[in-house]
Amino acid sequence: CMNYMFPASYAWGNFTVLAVGIWAIVQRDSLDAIMMFLTGLLLTVLTDIIHVSVFYPPDYLTDRKRFSIGMAIFSLLLKPVSCYLVYRMYRERGGE
Repeated sequence: CMNYMFPASYAWGNFTVLAVGIWAIVQRDSLDAIMMFLTGLLLTVLTDIIHVSVFYPPDYLTDRKRFSIGMAIFSLLLKPVSCYLVYRMYRERGGE
């Protein structure tokens, strides 16, 4: 549904951050990996706001469009919580 409502840049950005997040989890001693993950999450918050505001359809919403927008907004609402948890992981790994 992401490619139905939004351009491919939305999916590529979020899946890239997901891949960096997996790398950050696997590399438990790397500060660079967790910092890149945190930076990517913060950037995707900004780009998700832009995507939702630019590509929100002004006309009638089908069920698929409503679901796509709902999941994008739900993901956007959960990202600050994810940023906080990743920041705590960064601090536990010795970040300042």
